[in-house]
Order: sequence, then C-alpha cells, then structure tokens
Amino acid sequence: MESILDQLLIASDDPIILRQMVVWLSALSVFILVLGGAVLAINYFDPLRRRVNTLAGKAHKEQRLVLKVATAVGPVAAFVLPQNELERNTVMLKLHRAGFRTPIALQAFYLIKIMIILLLPLMVVVAGNWMPDIESNKILVYSLIAGGIGFILPSYVLDKLVESRARALTNAFPDALDLLVVCVESGLGLAAALQRVSDELGVSHPELAYELATVNAEVRVGVPREQALKNLAERTGLEDIRGLVGLLVQTMRFGTGVADALRVYSEEFRDKRTQKAEEMAAKMGTKLIFPLVLCMFPMFFVVAVGPAVIRIMDAFSQM
Repeated sequence: MESILDQLLIASDDPIILRQMVVWLSALSVFILVLGGAVLAINYFDPLRRRVNTLAGKAHKEQRLVLKVATAVGPVAAFVLPQNELERNTVMLKLHRAGFRTPIALQAFYLIKIMIILLLPLMVVVAGNWMPDIESNKILVYSLIAGGIGFILPSYVLDKLVESRARALTNAFPDALDLLVVCVESGLGLAAALQRVSDELGVSHPELAYELATVNAEVRVGVPREQALKNLAERTGLEDIRGLVGLLVQTMRFGTGVADALRVYSEEFRDKRTQKAEEMAAKMGTKLIFPLVLCMFPMFFVVAVGPAVIRIMDAFSQM
C-alpha cells in the first residue's frame, strides 16, 4: 500500500504521467460500465428466458417485471454484493425499513452504488478535459473526492428514506390504533380487524396499511401469528409498534381479552403523546434563544443604538 502511494506521489509531480493515469482510469470506468450494461442486456433479451417468462405468464405484471430484472442482474450480483454477511443483513434491513421489499433490492442497491462511484469521477474527468486551465493533479484529487462522495451518497440517501418512512409510520400509528380498538370492540377478530384497518388506511396512510396487510398475508401462507407480528416490529423498527406487538403477543399467549388490552394500551399511548407534546412545548422557549440572539437582537441593537453611535462619531469628527 505504501509503495502504491509513493508511486502516486511521484506521478503527481509529472503532469504528463498524471494525465495519462486519469485517461486510463476514465477508460477503465467506461469499460466496466459498458461491460455491465452488456451483461444486463444479454440476460434481459435472452430468447430462452423470454420464452420461459412467456410460458409462466400467470403472474402479475409487476411480478414479471421484477423477475426479468432479477434474471438480468443475477450474473452481476456475485461481483457487487459484499462478502461480509453482517453488512448484507444490515443493508437488507434498511432496505426493508425504507419500503424496498423486492428480491433484487440488495443487488440493485449495490449496483447503483458502484455505478455512482464510477460515474461521478468520470464526470469530473470529462469536465476537467473541457477546462484546460485545471492541472492534472487537481483533476485526480477532484476525481477521488467525487468517488468518495459516490461511496457515501447511496447510504446517506437510504438512511434518509428510512427516516422518512419511519416518520410516516409514526404519524399513521395513532389513527391505526384507534381504528383497531373500535374494530375489536365491535366484535371483529384480530385478523379481520387488521385487514379492516389496512383497508381504511389505504388512502391516507398507505405505508402502515401495507405493513398491516403484509401481516395478514404472512398468516395466510402459514406463518404463526406471533411470528408475523414480530416480523412487523422488526420491519418497521418503531418502538410504538414494538410495544403494540408485545402487547398482542402476550394477550394471545395468556388468553386475555384483546379489546381490553388494546383499550388500556390506547389510553397509555394517548397519555404518552400528551406528555411528549408538553415536553416539546416546554423546550420551545430554549430553542428560540439562538434564533433571537443571532437574528433579531443584532437588528434591534442596530436600530436602537445605531443613531446614537452615528451622532457620537460625528461629534468626535468635528472636534
């Protein structure tokens, strides 16, 4: 590693060698992108695969599209996926919490990440060739910075998508809990109540509606109800839903009434929301100090003290 750094430092002193390195790196990036696109195209337009997909045309249109993309990305997946299983599981969990549940979500994420890592430095190199005033060593530095940004950017965007979906689920949870209490108290079973709440929230809160529908779908295919509820808590990663799932699991395990347990939990959750709102209101005064000091007080001092300062300066200038 040190020898490579020494060679790069030596090459940075010679602009001709440095420009040749940039050109070769650009050519390598283009070659990798073209090769990856060719592999995807060959697998996508393979007549045998298209014939198989035609014969298996009973699936929905979206499922067939996912299958086509999965077969096309399959040969590339072995090269783009990390070898560390812990990292793969962590990224897969983030993708699930962001709402990406397709079988190719992990492969697509790393494929996009590699393409961004290659494209951003390539764009910097192309832009640098149109600007002859920029030195070659600066182009190399900017390309490395662009590659670092391309390495960080997909993970950053994924984290923001996870946070956005978590906020949407958090905002939808109180309405879902109230509807669930009403449905259970009206005589519906837990599965029917979850399905009814999912149908009612399909327009206003589609994220939570999808999660509740997924629970019923898992139960219908044979997953135990307790495990399906635990999967819901794991997919969302929210403490409120985790608490509700724990309550429902204990209720089913010990045979207590679901309606009474949901009513008590709803009251506790409402009290917790009230306390959280009061806490946020109490912190508002402290949070307003910095905008007032930085924005309003300087203008106030300029208006209040400014004329007096001007008069004092005029008085000293006339002496």
